[in-house]
Formats: sequence, structure tokens, C-alpha cells
Amino acid sequence: MPETIELHAFMGLADVFRERQWTNPTNFPLDRETTGAELLSKLDIPMERVEVIFINRKAIAADDAVIQPGDRVALVPPGVPGPHRFLLGFKNRKAKTE
Repeated sequence: MPETIELHAFMGLADVFRERQWTNPTNFPLDRETTGAELLSKLDIPMERVEVIFINRKAIAADDAVIQPGDRVALVPPGVPGPHRFLLGFKNRKAKTE
């Protein structure tokens, strides 16, 4: 049996899980180190729909994330309200470049 990650989805991404009849959280098979982009591709979720990936409670930009089998992973879309962004440990990366 391949190893898995415990995968959570928040806000609009939770709706995607419901539409696909996935539990939230769900155990998703992952047998090797995987980047955030690779994981989202496997999940058929466009990169622009995920701003931050929490890995074992640490917020990491989706394009910088590296996931290991056994990790607890949460997908967070853009649009988390202002003060919560700082409390959760992330802020809008696009604001840095604009």
C-alpha cells in the first residue's frame, strides 16, 4: 500500500472536494517527495486556485511547497480576509510584486 498524506481543503477548495465526493480531510496517496505544483496537478486543481499550502502547520507558498509522504497538508485559496492572513502566517505574495 502506498504512503499517504492527510489532505485538507478550505473555503472554495472545500467545495471542490465535495463536488468530487472526497472527504475533507482525505487521505491522498503519495509515495515520494512531491512539489506543490505536482500535487495540484495530481489533484487537477489549477495553481492559481491555491495561494498557500500548509505543511505540518507551516504556511508555504504553493509554488515553493515540498510535500513528503506522511505530511499533513492543507490547501488555502486566495481571498482569506486580512487579519487572518497574518494570524495564519501568510500574506498575499502578489502584493510584493505590484
